[in-house]
Amino acid sequence: MSFVCTNKKSSTFVVLIFVYTIMKIEEIIKSKSPLEIEKKTLLNIMYSQNVISEKFSDLLKPYDLSAEQFNVLRILRGQNGKAVNMCTIQERMIAKTSNTTRLVDKLLFKELVTREICSENRRKMEVTITQKGLELLQKLDMLVINHEKSFASNLTTSELENLNELLEKYRTT
Repeated sequence: MSFVCTNKKSSTFVVLIFVYTIMKIEEIIKSKSPLEIEKKTLLNIMYSQNVISEKFSDLLKPYDLSAEQFNVLRILRGQNGKAVNMCTIQERMIAKTSNTTRLVDKLLFKELVTREICSENRRKMEVTITQKGLELLQKLDMLVINHEKSFASNLTTSELENLNELLEKYRTT
């Protein structure tokens, strides 16, 4: 991809060239021998997940938010103001091993959520997103969309659909 900028007052111009290099997983991990296709596939998925996670963490860092906390806030926003119990949050988490209680405690401290004892079952806690939490998500919405689009920019819609189908098939073994 290249861009040319000209200045009409003088005859100067600037050419910017962006070169995208696609590194093979063997190059990234500096493998000395060829990888079996199954191992190569798994390493590619794991490495890609790490790259995406690191960039997402960098995006959230200025807002003092982890990816897991962000996930909880998104789940709560999807409830449209209705309270949800901790088990429901845990079920909807992307990372199923997340400690939901600890995440909600941190969000409570930041005043992004409220937590109350369920009136029907005193053993359950109900969590709701606050206005401050909604406003934070609103600030982040465009940044998150741009993050998602940046990874998709090298692929066509058809390739993205194919990738999704293959990943869904791959993880259901």
